[in-house]
Amino acid sequence: MATSPPTIFAPKRRNAVRQRMAALQGRHDAARYIADDMADDVLDRLSFLRHEPREALVVGDWTGTVPGGLRATGAQVEERDPALGTALLDEEAPYPGDDKFDFIASLGTLDTVNDLPGALVHLRRALADGGLMIASFPGAGSLPALRAIMFEADGERPSPRIHPQVDVRAGGQLLQRCGFADPVIDSHHIDVRFGSFERMIGDLREQGLTSCLARPGAPLGRTALARAKSAFEARRDADGKVTERFEILTLSGWAKPLRPPKF
Repeated sequence: MATSPPTIFAPKRRNAVRQRMAALQGRHDAARYIADDMADDVLDRLSFLRHEPREALVVGDWTGTVPGGLRATGAQVEERDPALGTALLDEEAPYPGDDKFDFIASLGTLDTVNDLPGALVHLRRALADGGLMIASFPGAGSLPALRAIMFEADGERPSPRIHPQVDVRAGGQLLQRCGFADPVIDSHHIDVRFGSFERMIGDLREQGLTSCLARPGAPLGRTALARAKSAFEARRDADGKVTERFEILTLSGWAKPLRPPKF
């Protein structure tokens, strides 16, 4: 008997986080280095693989970098997003169309779906034979400084503040389970130096990286917030900055045609 996946994330909170991100991105100085890094990396991988798609689906790239790069090569591109605009996509449901794509890119959204295997299966089924999928999102090892700061802020009663994250080994197992051929899983990190606790949190909000847990911790009170700021101050290096790390996990795999059985 099939069992439903656990409810880790609240869809309404997830959408609200993403919509707030879109509003904050209207500022000229809004942080966007995570999205820029993922988009540039996808285009670099496509160039290295010499894969030239004709029909592509891009999910979650609000920067427009990947769709723009694909269209420059003559590809037809469909853009969708879990929460933004009119081309909404429920990643935990089958793709709503009959099209088959020879390339699918998913940027920065799969780490907050409740049914990640199901979402990957839906993407696999939306690929044409010989098609390629590349999915990137923050993975395990991200935000170690903030985790430590919030642990100190919560004191003797720690609360869930940062959602569970996928690591490299689990990513590889997922791709194989979901029917992708020749899976490749790797990660790289981005280190960012912050001058204040407020700027650290601001960057997370502007990039849609704040919590969307179904059962989040209680809001920080004045005392806990003061402890968080004190913990941040204690981590300043010789240059007066605190370094935070973002680990970017990338999963890629192919949709190979099924071979007919041998008799």
